[in-house]
Amino acid sequence: MAARLRSSVGEVLPEWGVGSEPALGALVRALAEGAADPADPLCAAHLHCPPLAVAAAADLAASALNPSMDSWDQAPAASELESLVCGELARLVCGGGAGAGPDALVTTGGTESNQLGVLLARERLGDGVRVVCGENAHHSVRRSAWLLGMSAPVVVAAPRGVLDPVAVEAALAGSGGRALVVATAGTTDAGVVDPLPELADVVTRCGGRLHVDAAYGGPLLFSEELRGRLAGVERAHSVTVDLHKLGWQPVAAGLFVVPDAADLGVLDHRAEYLSADDDAQAGLPDLLGRSLRTTRRPDVLKIAVTLRALGRRGLAELVERVCAAAGSLAGLVTEDAGLELRSWPELSTVLFRPVGVPDAVVAGVRRRLLGEGRAVLGRASLDGRLWLKVTVLHPYVGRDELASLVKLVRDAATGVPVSGVVSETVGV
Repeated sequence: MAARLRSSVGEVLPEWGVGSEPALGALVRALAEGAADPADPLCAAHLHCPPLAVAAAADLAASALNPSMDSWDQAPAASELESLVCGELARLVCGGGAGAGPDALVTTGGTESNQLGVLLARERLGDGVRVVCGENAHHSVRRSAWLLGMSAPVVVAAPRGVLDPVAVEAALAGSGGRALVVATAGTTDAGVVDPLPELADVVTRCGGRLHVDAAYGGPLLFSEELRGRLAGVERAHSVTVDLHKLGWQPVAAGLFVVPDAADLGVLDHRAEYLSADDDAQAGLPDLLGRSLRTTRRPDVLKIAVTLRALGRRGLAELVERVCAAAGSLAGLVTEDAGLELRSWPELSTVLFRPVGVPDAVVAGVRRRLLGEGRAVLGRASLDGRLWLKVTVLHPYVGRDELASLVKLVRDAATGVPVSGVVSETVGV
């Protein structure tokens, strides 16, 4: 792949350009030929979704218009659209909220949103705030504490992959209410949800703040059928949600949600050349308090177009489809005597492995299928063993394709020549 790409690129910075059409054609073709295509149902290693066509089209329009979301005079309509969309989605997550009411910021994804959650806790509770998270928490929680010059988080047990409320309460002893508890609604490894109501109760008793990283699981809130799995998220002081996972948006499309918009006031920042005092007094919005970034794209446009095009029920149907497909895959695994299922999926992640083989064989199966271009599977180390991870994000994956994936894994693990046809892409 690397050799083909280098051949297609040729000279990166030639003295004289080759022209738009040859450059665009050669490089886009080379990138596509060497891509892990999320529109292929068997490309299922990560939280990397096939984007909706309507969202990709909106993203192209945003690039062409190129408004910069760092001052109102560069993006008048985009700033108003962002305000409308963020308010609506914040109410979806938080309900009625409190104080000034719910609000959200558009971010690059879970890492930036989690950093904002840690930052707001520090600003609200003061220096020396203790961050408490489970061993199942996303790596960005630890990185956020490091970036902000804070002590390393207190990491507590997460038996069965979920955070233990008893262990959290013990970790909060002596904190004096100056602590941030970070829970997860959809872990990266297993797609499980921490016991949010119990954790919210602990924070209420002990004081402090609760941040829920629902980057993966957050879009279940679109579905009346599935939103109960996130019960308790509305009690958090801040929430991370990514729509470039179970929202089928091109990256990036993250949200940082708070139930009280007044909490975001600590992010206020003023630069005279972007937002002069007299402009603010005249009523022009100051956008610098809407992000840690200065120049940023109008990522809200693709989100707004998707919400308008599909509606809540349309998005709910897609979320329900992938969760049902994950259940179908889990059922196929349990029916195969040569495979072991770790647990029934809570969201759309399925962990399984061949029976009776060492971890080295499991790792080899994954690399073999990747190298032959037949499937892209993830891996997760849990319970002292290595598991193959399938993250189902294609809403229209069929049972036959899931069955072919099971057969590919079984054949690769037993040394049988891998059979089956590389999956045909099903457009979203």
